[in-house]
Order: sequence, then structure tokens, then C-alpha cells
Amino acid sequence: MKTGKISLLACLLISSALAVSTALAEADGTTSAPAEEAAEPEARVFTTEHEIEIGGKRLSYTATAGTLILRDKEGKAVAEYGYTSYVKKGGNHTTRPVMFAWNGGPGSASMWLHMGVLGPQLVVVEDLEVNARGPFKRIANPHSIIDMVDLVMVDPVGTGYSRAVGEAKNEDFWGVDNDIRTVSDFIVQFITDNGRWNSPKFILGESYGGMRAGGVAYDLLTRYNVGLNGVVLVSPYMDVAGGGGVGVANMAVGYTMALSSYAATAWFHDALDDEPADLKAFLAEVDEFAIGEYLSLLVKGARASDAERQAVAVKLGAYTGTTAEYWLAANLRVTEGQFVQELLRTRGQLAGRVDSRFASYTTNALAENMPFDPYMSSVGPSFVATFNDYYKNELGVDMDRNYVVSGGLYRDWDRSHVDPGNEYPSPVADTGIDLAHAIIRNPQMRVLVQQGYFDLATPYRATEYFIDQMPLPDSLRSNVSIKYYEAGHMMYVHPPSLIQFRQDLADFVTANQ
Repeated sequence: MKTGKISLLACLLISSALAVSTALAEADGTTSAPAEEAAEPEARVFTTEHEIEIGGKRLSYTATAGTLILRDKEGKAVAEYGYTSYVKKGGNHTTRPVMFAWNGGPGSASMWLHMGVLGPQLVVVEDLEVNARGPFKRIANPHSIIDMVDLVMVDPVGTGYSRAVGEAKNEDFWGVDNDIRTVSDFIVQFITDNGRWNSPKFILGESYGGMRAGGVAYDLLTRYNVGLNGVVLVSPYMDVAGGGGVGVANMAVGYTMALSSYAATAWFHDALDDEPADLKAFLAEVDEFAIGEYLSLLVKGARASDAERQAVAVKLGAYTGTTAEYWLAANLRVTEGQFVQELLRTRGQLAGRVDSRFASYTTNALAENMPFDPYMSSVGPSFVATFNDYYKNELGVDMDRNYVVSGGLYRDWDRSHVDPGNEYPSPVADTGIDLAHAIIRNPQMRVLVQQGYFDLATPYRATEYFIDQMPLPDSLRSNVSIKYYEAGHMMYVHPPSLIQFRQDLADFVTANQ
């Protein structure tokens, strides 16, 4: 049967018939009730039982993957919040610690920490190799922390399976302060639902997750009276001046904080004319130059003489495996994107940013900025494949949508932040200040920072800078400790660093529960 457009006359006849029908129904009281409101979303939970051996001891645990419904003050559902928890069977909820962990981005799901170091399954990757061709392998993780803590991997809204619901929009959660508040809300709802109020509590954040963790530590204490035993910052991004100032024309400190990581990268790739035998001593020398001669010259700007600029440029070239001419052409300011292109340009290669030990051939040796990150293309496919396989086939997660690994939310992120004690937001967030306030109010809380030398995303000197700038009294500075690894941003892909990461984290938990 052929179909075509309904004529205007037909439309009028149909409308007339509907009007008469409605009028007759209203006359005899048989009109239908208005459509029901949309049903509230329900939490989706998938629970499985498992065993694992860690440190020669067997552990039975319950894995729960799915979503929790987050509500506002009026009780209205505003988000499905995705998470995965690992809880020891028969554990004492009063004495057994619980750790909440997340990645960064903003816009990155917790898959990296989950499968790379913390969770009971470990993706197998060959360090410094391209791990992009399946089948991929995962194994029971002998370095998992779940023998010491009950673990909750958190996926903020816009990542994993987390999303806004009801009248809320995803964008309502995308900003420094909104993100901090809603992650705090999730933690409080989780400990309420699961009877964990009296448990020792830890939070762990990687990269931008450090920015989140600093704010959450303060927010939990001031809004909910939830005191933390410890905060762990993995390759943290905490403030723009130190950690993100590279590329901001007038933010001299950022360039100086990145210099020693450039030097470490050149050292690793054998790009220095006079290769120092002692990496740490070499980096200490570069750091001294960076905050001395180099920073002084950048602050002088146009007041610096040509001779001063030339002298500094010569040292910059020598320390970074490049040339004085290159630094002078860049006005003595080289971004990490420019550096990773320039360092190995004559080899036709590009160094990594997230982990600068990695390198790859590039299609354009004349490019000024990196077209891709050799690190992410080397490890990303194996992480994504093994995580999705694990979630579906071992944890039994069956959702109606894909797990969002990275949503690129940084493009839409509100970076303003209201510092403790201030009424108005600052356009440049720094939650190292929040963390300092949390330590002062809760002086028993300790902070562990874990940082790689070959990290250009959050250079180790930038991490030291944020720690040094925290407004803490001398008596509380020892509350913050830092551990270093000869690896990059996700140092746990480097086997020796993975082992040391676990040991440092275990020691921290033991000392602070």
C-alpha cells in the first residue's frame, strides 16, 4: 500500500473528530488521567564474590560495581554516580580502613588507577613498548591495596557510567567547586549506606584528581564533619602557577618548574653532550639554576641584557639536550609540547608528555607541537580493552551505555574556585590552600605525595612548589611527605615503580589508621 502526505482536509477532519471525542468523554466523566511523571532512576548494582592472594595471604572479598543515586537537599535525584567497591568479607567496619580513589582529567574515569595499581586485576603492559594489538592480558594483581583497605573507585559525572538525571545537567557538575562538593556528597552517601562512618578514611587522587582531593579533604571536614586519616596525591595537579603555568606567557614560575623534568627527559634519551652519572645530583643542579639565574632573567623581561640572555640560553640548551639558539628563538620560554618535539627532532621522533621515557616516530619532524602522546597511544588500548572485558565478563556489569573513559571535560570546565575564608571565587584554582586548611583543622591527617621524575604533565618540581607554598606552620610541615619514582605520570606502568608504589602506599596506610 502506498503512503503519502495527509491532505489538509484529512487533518481538519481528524482534529475535529478528536475534539468531539474529547468533549463527549468530558461530559460522561471518562477522560483519562494525565500521563504519569517519569519514573525516578534506580541504582544499578552488580555484585560478585572473589578471592585473591596478596603477600602470600588469601583474601575473600565482595566486588560491587554500578551506580549510586545522588540526591540534592530536597531529596530529588540529580545523578547516577558510578563506582566499583571491593570489600573484605568478614571485615570489621569499625577498624578496617576504606579508601576512595579517582583519576583526574578533568574528565577521566578511574580505570587507570583501577587496572594499573590499586584494584585486584592488573593490566599487563610491556614498559616502553607499544601495547596496542590484542589479545591483551590481565592478571590477579599481587600489588593491589585491597588487602589493607576496602577500596572504592569513583567515577565523577561525565565519566564511567556517571551522568546527571532528573532536572540536573552534566554541566552542573563540571567545575572545580561543584566537582568537589558532589564527590564529597558521594563519599558521605556511600559511608552512610554502607555503615562506614567509624572506619578510618583515606582519599587518593591522581593528576587533576589531586586538585579534587585537596578540596574534598577540606569540604568533607567543614560541611560534614568527616575527618580523614590520610590523603594520597599521585602526580598531582594542584595549582595553575606551578603545575600549569607552562604556556602562559607571563607566568614565569611555570617555566622554571618544568625545566628539571625537561632535563630528566634529555638524560633518559641520551641527548646530553656530557651525560651525568648521577641523575638526582644532576636534577638538583638544574633546579638550583632554574629558581636562580633562569627565574631572575624571566622576571627581568626586557630589562635583561643580551649578554645575560645568551648566558642563560647556553645553560638551558646544555641542560635540556637542545641548543641556545632554540631557547633564544622561543624567548627563553619553551612549552612541554614544543620541547618533546624539539628534543628528538633529528631522530624523527617525538617524546612523551605523560611519561617522557616513551618515544615514537612522528609524521612531521618540523611540527611545533605534539600531534599525539606516545605514552597514551602505547598503553591506552590495553587498559581500555582489559577493563571493559573485566567489567563485563568477571564483574557481570550489564549497562545500557558505554563506559566513558575520557570525556574531554576540561574544555567545558569552570576553573574558578572559592578559597577557604574567601567570599568571591578566584579565576585560578589552587586547592593546596584547601588542603593546608584541612591539615590545620585536623592535624592528625597526613598527606602522601607520589611523583615521577619523567612527568611533563605535572612536573615533580611543580609538585614541590605547591607543597612549599602551602600556608602551614612549621610544626605541621612534616604532615606532608613525598616519594619519587624513576618513571612518569602513571609511574605504576614501570615495574620497579609499581612495587615501590605499593610499598609506600601500604606503609602510609599502616602508619595512619
